[in-house]
Amino acid sequence: MNPIFITGIGTDVGKTIAAAVVTEALDADYWKPVQAGYATGTDTLTVGSLVSNPQTTIHPEVYKLSTPASPHIAARNEGLTIDLATIQSAAINIENGIQDKPLVIEGAGGLLVPLNEHETVADMILALRAKVILVSRNYLGSINHSLMTANCCRTYGIPVLGWIFNDDYMQYEQEIVDWTGYPSLGTIHRLEEISSSAIQALALQMKPALMKAINRTT
Repeated sequence: MNPIFITGIGTDVGKTIAAAVVTEALDADYWKPVQAGYATGTDTLTVGSLVSNPQTTIHPEVYKLSTPASPHIAARNEGLTIDLATIQSAAINIENGIQDKPLVIEGAGGLLVPLNEHETVADMILALRAKVILVSRNYLGSINHSLMTANCCRTYGIPVLGWIFNDDYMQYEQEIVDWTGYPSLGTIHRLEEISSSAIQALALQMKPALMKAINRTT
């Protein structure tokens, strides 16, 4: 099975919660190759605290950078260069070890966030042969950002499984589905408490749509 890559229409749109839900729903492994900024904790630790099924393994980051900035800037501040071949090699090792389980990969920011001076998150998705779930959060301007993200996927030839929507600002979901042609996999309404039980409930709701999307593109 191709890895499933969780990316968003921007920063702080709910990728990590969506990744936890998808990981829980599919009994998958989770991996965030590049973490930029961890003063308040990492996305890897967050997902590890929210996923409760015993099949999931949480894999460590390849690049764990302290600066909360675009990965290429965070790496530069630490005297490093993010190397896509190194990430590819780590992915091969993970995939060889998990056999038939899916691997959920969480990106950093959106598709065109630079990893180094020449490559972006979109290039990483292609290098990892991943299929994408797009995360959109409902806010003023999110239709534009969502359509641009979908157009970027088509330009790069990135296969898309569908959308996961976040938040409760108006009802933009069907507009985005109609304009892009990518199906909705579910909505994560604003949670009073982000807990493993909430993630379990969302995973149960979303699993049929996830499985349908995966089987459709297999």
